[in-house]
Amino acid sequence: MTEQTPSVRMKGVGNSLWVTIVPDTPFDTIQADLEKLFEPLRHMAHATRVVLDTGSDPDNGDRYRQIKTYLKDAFQLKEIVPPQEKKEGQQTHYKMKYTKNIIAQHRSDTLVLSGRVRSGQSVSAKKHLIILGDVNPGCELVAGGDIIVLGSLLGIAAAGQTENFGAIILALNFRPTQVKIAGIVAAGLPTSGQGVPEYAHVENGTIVVDDYLTANPFKRLPWPAIR
Repeated sequence: MTEQTPSVRMKGVGNSLWVTIVPDTPFDTIQADLEKLFEPLRHMAHATRVVLDTGSDPDNGDRYRQIKTYLKDAFQLKEIVPPQEKKEGQQTHYKMKYTKNIIAQHRSDTLVLSGRVRSGQSVSAKKHLIILGDVNPGCELVAGGDIIVLGSLLGIAAAGQTENFGAIILALNFRPTQVKIAGIVAAGLPTSGQGVPEYAHVENGTIVVDDYLTANPFKRLPWPAIR
């Protein structure tokens, strides 16, 4: 059985989500596919700028207005705009894939997400990854640099991928099922259990967990350094 091609495609472009609608698709099909894409984003979609590309003139296109109205009503999106013509020689430097269970970012900058990462979801960033919220068991975080969770870390976290042994994994409530830094893997790491920020790092070829405030790992730097 051939898998049906989605009627909606989404990607990150700059500070916006670019939503492309396949032409000549019934509205009920588009509505169903939009719901699949935006439902996981509901907690932060209201602050997201959406570029809506229906392939038609937004000034004269009933399809554009129909879909824009649906997105605003269903997901409380505040800013929906038509695409602008791309200037000659202009390049897109930001690419992001977002499906129901996968958030993947491929830029050299830090990826920051707000809200709970739920079981079964996977988040990846080319460089650093910051989660403003909790990470449930059954989640996977992957980053080329550091991973910082301003909440509870209960899933799997892999930092410094693939050979950055200086990366750290920090959480306000550090209880991951498994951590990985560069090529070193550890599971069932002991924590203080005192509700203090803790972080995992590589020491003498082994992953260890320390109280972040007590260890103050960057205190010896003479001035702030870009990681």
